Amino acid sequence: MLCCGRTDIGKRRRFNQDSFICESFDNGMTLCVVCDGMGGAAGGGLASGLACGNFADSVADFAESFGKRESLSRSDERAIKQALTDACDAANRAVYRRAEEQPELRGMGTTLVATLHFCGVLFTLNVGDSRMYLIHSGKINQITHDHSYVQYLVDQGKMTPEAARRSLNKNIITRAVGTEASVEPDIFVTRLKIQKDSPEYIGVLCSDGLTNHVSPEDICSAAEKASEATCDRALGHICEELIELANEGGGADNITAVVFTV
Repeated sequence: MLCCGRTDIGKRRRFNQDSFICESFDNGMTLCVVCDGMGGAAGGGLASGLACGNFADSVADFAESFGKRESLSRSDERAIKQALTDACDAANRAVYRRAEEQPELRGMGTTLVATLHFCGVLFTLNVGDSRMYLIHSGKINQITHDHSYVQYLVDQGKMTPEAARRSLNKNIITRAVGTEASVEPDIFVTRLKIQKDSPEYIGVLCSDGLTNHVSPEDICSAAEKASEATCDRALGHICEELIELANEGGGADNITAVVFTV
């Protein structure tokens, strides 16, 4: 698995409050994380950094204890899902406690989207509206489900997806890491059908600074080039292209993109 990420301040923000991590572990697991912070100039960047780091540290500890596998049993999958939930709890505690200790940081929080690949299975966790897309055979699918006000209205049949994309309220999220003492993430399990000579799977994790300006179809078009990549650096160029598209579309927020191939 190859993976690489890039982040950019965008055209209108004074600070970059996004964070990301790409990390591979000795047992063969690979983790990608993107966080988009909120809570003022200091709070947002601190929240996303704390969440990203504590989440990754927790998963690293689990990977070391879990060891290697040739394939995954159902009990293995349950253990991995629990480990990701525990990692989210660790991230949430770190952000919430820091805000409790420093009153000027009260209310800071962050989105979090993470994908762990192991033995041909993707385990994706999300809180907030940062997303993970999976591209295969020229088709793009959004794996995560936004925790946002407009998505809630769409789910209730009170707003169309097209109206949600245009709404001035599309950046209001209904869940975040660190704003409360606990948070409930969503976890999605995707079993990849990896066969000889079959097209690669391409994943894109991103903050809403990308998705607010670049359509899924354009993300797919740019990211499809990842199938030709032979090193992480080549994926970095694709991340940069995605960021450039977002800046060309307005660059109203910080922009982070992580691309991986399986």
